[in-house]
Amino acid sequence: MEVRDAVAARRSVRGFLDRPVDLGLVGRLVAEASRAASGGNLQPWHIDVVASQAMTRLKHTMRAKLEGAPEPTEYDIYPKELNSPYRERRFAVGEAMYERVGIPREDKAARRTWFDRNFAFFGAPLALFMTIDRRMGSPQWSDMGMFLQSFMLLAVEEGLATCSQECWAIFPQTVKQFLETPDERMLFCGLAVGYEDTGEPANALRTERADVSEWMRILVD
Repeated sequence: MEVRDAVAARRSVRGFLDRPVDLGLVGRLVAEASRAASGGNLQPWHIDVVASQAMTRLKHTMRAKLEGAPEPTEYDIYPKELNSPYRERRFAVGEAMYERVGIPREDKAARRTWFDRNFAFFGAPLALFMTIDRRMGSPQWSDMGMFLQSFMLLAVEEGLATCSQECWAIFPQTVKQFLETPDERMLFCGLAVGYEDTGEPANALRTERADVSEWMRILVD
């Protein structure tokens, strides 16, 4: 597979088959993804892989947690005030997804039920959690993004599907307790990993990308 093919094929999958993922394969992909660019070679990422009985325990924990309120977040998933065009892009992708799964805007309860599927990893049998030392800054968070992208592209090459999930940031204490994360580290995101259920309507969604003319300049003089 060419790199460009993996980039084009990667997308957020929101429906997985009940098919185990080999832990040895995932361990290899994690190690290979650690070749991602890292300023000063700090390699600030910490990865927890959750599978098998641990996955069952986490899903059980989250079913109970979802009956209550979210926890205080430790970072803003989105800026508090999204301006144009970012606000419209976020709105459009949300509406496109709910249209795919047949949930109208006025059905708030059904939308909440659908959103809650995030916390069962959309049926994926395996997940990664990424944490980082609290002393790290924006450049190191960028490094984590490059690790994450590298892993997802390597997963595509192996026939795996993924969904990166910043939504886990609304339950940071629950994840911390489950993973027994040291106090000096904070949660960035989760990542669902598995084999795509091609019969899931949400997986037919292909998000739009802005034309490069909107955000690229070429200076030659």
